[in-house]
Amino acid sequence: MYIYLCAFINHGVGCYSVTLATNFVISSSSPFWSRSLSGMANYTPKNILITGAAGFIASHVANRLIRSYPDYKIVVLDKLDYCSNLKNLNPSRSSPNFKFVKGDIGSADLVNYLLITESIDTIMHFAAQTHVDNSFGNSFEFTKNNIYGTHVLLEACKVTGQIRRFIHVSTDEVYGETDEDAVVGNHEASQLLPTNPYSATKAGAEMLVMAYARSYGLPVITTRGNNVYGPNQFPEKLIPKFILLAMRGQPLPIHGDGSNVRSYLYCEDVAEAFEVILHKGEVGHVYNIGTKRERRVIDVAKDMCKLFNMDPDSSIKFVENRPFNDQRYFLDDEKLKSLGWSERTIWEEGLKKTIEWYTSNPNWWGDVSGALLPHPRMLMMPGGVDRLVDGPENAEFDSSNLAINTSQIGVQVPSSKTSVSSKKPALKFLIYGKTGWIGGLLGKLCEKQQIQYEYGKGRLEDRSQLLADIQTIKPTHVFNAAGVTGRPNVDWCESHKTETIRTNVSGTLNLADVCREHGLLMINFATGCIFEYDAKHPEGSGIGFKEEDTPNFIGSFYSKTKAMVEELLKEYDNVCTLRVRMPISSDLNNPRNFITKIARYNKVVNIPNSMTILDELLPISIEMAKRNLRGIWNFTNPGVVSHNEILEMYKKYINPEFKWVNFTLEEQAKVIVAPRSNNELDASKLKKEFPELMSIKESLIKYVFEPNKKH
Repeated sequence: MYIYLCAFINHGVGCYSVTLATNFVISSSSPFWSRSLSGMANYTPKNILITGAAGFIASHVANRLIRSYPDYKIVVLDKLDYCSNLKNLNPSRSSPNFKFVKGDIGSADLVNYLLITESIDTIMHFAAQTHVDNSFGNSFEFTKNNIYGTHVLLEACKVTGQIRRFIHVSTDEVYGETDEDAVVGNHEASQLLPTNPYSATKAGAEMLVMAYARSYGLPVITTRGNNVYGPNQFPEKLIPKFILLAMRGQPLPIHGDGSNVRSYLYCEDVAEAFEVILHKGEVGHVYNIGTKRERRVIDVAKDMCKLFNMDPDSSIKFVENRPFNDQRYFLDDEKLKSLGWSERTIWEEGLKKTIEWYTSNPNWWGDVSGALLPHPRMLMMPGGVDRLVDGPENAEFDSSNLAINTSQIGVQVPSSKTSVSSKKPALKFLIYGKTGWIGGLLGKLCEKQQIQYEYGKGRLEDRSQLLADIQTIKPTHVFNAAGVTGRPNVDWCESHKTETIRTNVSGTLNLADVCREHGLLMINFATGCIFEYDAKHPEGSGIGFKEEDTPNFIGSFYSKTKAMVEELLKEYDNVCTLRVRMPISSDLNNPRNFITKIARYNKVVNIPNSMTILDELLPISIEMAKRNLRGIWNFTNPGVVSHNEILEMYKKYINPEFKWVNFTLEEQAKVIVAPRSNNELDASKLKKEFPELMSIKESLIKYVFEPNKKH
């Protein structure tokens, strides 16, 4: 007996596409195949492994199977990434046929161990990174999770030789865009033409699944589904994001013009579809899980506004589109319907149920402010790293049989009767730069905001010390305010170049690398003193240097090291670089304060510059950590202020008898070792993220001079 595979490869200019038919060629002599022949139409599993089961769709499937089939043993495996939550499995935690294991599908030792010790005969593979926005900024994590993780599972199936069903969960996005005028959706044999990194990794995983079916006779079934919505979904996705924003009275952001068309299925209908496919699906086949009821994104937003009594004209906000945003996904679901499944929940009913759930459980996910941004970039946790999780109180997960050395395989398996706090994970900052000005102020801010924090004890250039800090403190975020600026000024760096490199370059990269290994966001206080006015950005023009501009100032060795490390840090997607310039605070006695410095100089150069008012901007840096913002940011107040303007304010508010003398840049050059940077940074990106941010002159008056006013 044979089941046939059809593969068509089209070659054209810059074009490569693959068409998968619904069937695979597998010889009946295969040991896997011979074991799966009996009861093909009505398959009955015994011991099921569900990967990613603390996530959205998989948790609904797991809860349904555990509830409906008490004779099935269900083992769920999840590494508890940012979009997973143990509370999603609350309905099942007291069931005798349920077992939870925390771990990563990328750990071959763990996967092999589970398949053997739990006598797994069926795998339902949901675990994956799924948010398209994240894939544009962190595509390697998608390759690691979606392709490599799937490969590990497949290899374990081959090695153990006991799997009777492998259900691989894919996505409708592997088909790419559907023509806007198409009246028939993509069927299971349509070409795979993924258009974004996420869908490309899912298509790649499908190729591996197909290869293992063909090469080793693995009895596989693949599903490709439309968008799913309902309770428990992490709010980076459209519908829960809209609900939570509407609950807060905030605008609903729409990528592009909102004309993109999507099909939405309610989660319980999808869980039922997987139940049907598990029992009635045919090995070697692909099944679309879809609906013919389509909706434009703008219409989803309008429906939401109607249910929340919001004015759509003022409540809908159009934002920058994704790098690529497929216009339409449309599936032909007749094949699945032939097994007896059909969509039960109409859109209006499902949306009302979902809204009711989120309004009843507003804090299910804890602090999700970062996910509610128009373009969220949630920090994905590398597999196997221990992290704080949000779960049920006194959750009991039986893993007493998992007597394995978890330190060797890099995962944590909870012991039985593990208690997990129901409260959201508390923020805990690890701060480097205790003796520095900014580092000291950060600690005081944390105390004021009642945020847990500790200062790092390790030196940045010593990796083992940094690892010890992270393992001991277990932070949620790391702030790097350490660095060599020179005492009394940057001229020191000209004669201490090795020391400057060791801290500013090697040490900073070391910390960024350690943080990335542990899935931690690093807020890095850098400098904007890597630019100088030039022909494209002339002094007084109001044209500032943007975040993407290439540094053009190499006058000082300090600035050289800062520009060098900033360029290298672009390779780390877990770093938020803040370009600080000429920092100022309300503490006019601090010798590091720019105002204090120039007020004590004998002569002052009068030139406009961008500057950073720490009293206003340091609290913003903490908010940026909460939002998991990354990339480079010009961390200055909008606009520029000249040195003379600052001293005029100083005279007006602090000392009416104050006098100063100006001199030129040429005269200044004769009394300093290294040239100084003068520039204007464009702070529009920061202003867009934090609209309340004041201009430099307004901020100077409010935060510095008014509080210190002497007369």
